[in-house]
Amino acid sequence: MAFGTLDRTPPPFFRQGPSALTKLIFFSALAIFLMVADSRFQVATPVRATLAVLLLPVQRTLAVPVEIVEGGSDYLGGLRLALQREAQAQRRLAAQAERVLRVEQLAQENARLRALLELRPALAGRAQPAEVMYEAADPYSRKVFIDRGSAQGVLAGSPVINEAGVLGQVTRVYALTSEVSLLADKDAAIPVLNTRTQQRSAAFGGGTPGGMELRFTSANADVLVGDLLQTSGLDGVYPPGLPVAKVAAVQRRVESGFARISLLPTANPDGVRHVLVLEPLNLQLPPRPAPASESAKPERKLNAPGRKGATTP
Repeated sequence: MAFGTLDRTPPPFFRQGPSALTKLIFFSALAIFLMVADSRFQVATPVRATLAVLLLPVQRTLAVPVEIVEGGSDYLGGLRLALQREAQAQRRLAAQAERVLRVEQLAQENARLRALLELRPALAGRAQPAEVMYEAADPYSRKVFIDRGSAQGVLAGSPVINEAGVLGQVTRVYALTSEVSLLADKDAAIPVLNTRTQQRSAAFGGGTPGGMELRFTSANADVLVGDLLQTSGLDGVYPPGLPVAKVAAVQRRVESGFARISLLPTANPDGVRHVLVLEPLNLQLPPRPAPASESAKPERKLNAPGRKGATTP
């Protein structure tokens, strides 16, 4: 064996030092002392602050790979979502372009027909935007309040619509707010026209929760599921041609002469925020001509008696 590799440490019998129990007691007491000192005198606070400052670059360095992986996955996911939305937007744009072309063709044809028939142009209704503030607290009605009132020119009975169709009608007007009864309200009613059959009827609210029903319709009436109902304009309140509801279900009962027809409003009032308040149609119509008065009988002027030219009746 080489001389330099000899173990010169003394055997365990000759080793001197504290025992394991003594070390345990010492370090336990030191730990308790440090905890009490830190709790009462904040001794370890500067040490922790120094360690936090020293270890911050290390933490930042170790977090860089994690941030790179997370950022890369987010970028790839966002890129894929952006491509999908771009494809959807292109399809919608193509569909809207086709629809715009059809609408322009129909508008030109309608203008030519009106010019040929010497019909008056359709009335341009005046409207003002409004915002729904909150829903009425009455659990037995479907009403909302909007931020427009008599100060803004809102009138009782004004129709309220959005981009999907008719929402309801203004029933109460205050100074700065108005109460709107929705079509699903139990007291709501609106004259409608079936666009497929051109049959007129009346739709009432309160048929089903959040829906409507078509009352007083005979059991053999030509009404099918999916038929679109629009305003007929006969009430002098709603302009004609506004979407109202679609037929959701038709129940033809043998024992009754009327069919039970459930409707689903085209304009969903849940979650609606902005609406348009229209002026009632009867205010836009020209005034009715005064009734022809009876032809006045010619009065005979009598000269005073005794004057020249006096006549007798």
